[in-house]
Amino acid sequence: MSENRRVHFIPPRPVQREKLVGIYCRVSSNSMEQLNSLTNLISALTRLTATTPNWLLVDTYIDIASGKSGSKRIEFIRMLEDCQAKNIEIVITKNISRFGRDTVEVLESLNKLKEHGVRVIFEQEGLDTADSDSELMISIIESIAQAENESRSENIKWGYRRHAAQGTSKLYNRKCYDYENDTDGVLIIKEDEAKNVRLIFELYLRGFSIIGIKRELEKRGIKTPTGKENWSKRTI
Repeated sequence: MSENRRVHFIPPRPVQREKLVGIYCRVSSNSMEQLNSLTNLISALTRLTATTPNWLLVDTYIDIASGKSGSKRIEFIRMLEDCQAKNIEIVITKNISRFGRDTVEVLESLNKLKEHGVRVIFEQEGLDTADSDSELMISIIESIAQAENESRSENIKWGYRRHAAQGTSKLYNRKCYDYENDTDGVLIIKEDEAKNVRLIFELYLRGFSIIGIKRELEKRGIKTPTGKENWSKRTI
């Protein structure tokens, strides 16, 4: 007598599609300190992406630009275009202050990305635009960061103005070619170098090109301000 056996069908687990991830980083200058910081940041965010299930790193966008209005952020624009083209679904960045120059720009960019279904994660603050509670916090944090930057900038400008008014600014007493500081720290003409400056102007008025002036100075054995034998076009 055969037994009636029931066969239970176990459906396969649906394959979860990988989310397309982009990393955005920005530093304000190409100084060695900033570049080292940039390298460490990219490594950290790359590890985060690699260790998160169903995340696939598609591209890394890097801008070396200050936060001042008017500075070009070519990679940021490229990232926005990729998000609009559905090539990126998640953007990871270090913090809010590196994402935009001010509160308005940050919120406008986030709203634009939200319209395209793109999620933005700020790693340092632990904020995620997929969380509705994060929007208010992002606005508050960016406003505070912007106020701090503006205050710092004003303090620096105030310091420059105060030193200029008191006559103690080093900007006006720094060492220049064919000048030297007297015992009071005031710039005075250094005659042995001043004749070289006059020669450069004379050659220029005679129709010499920058390359021609460079060759003439080297031909005469006149050394650069740093004591080198070969002049650079930029120095001239």
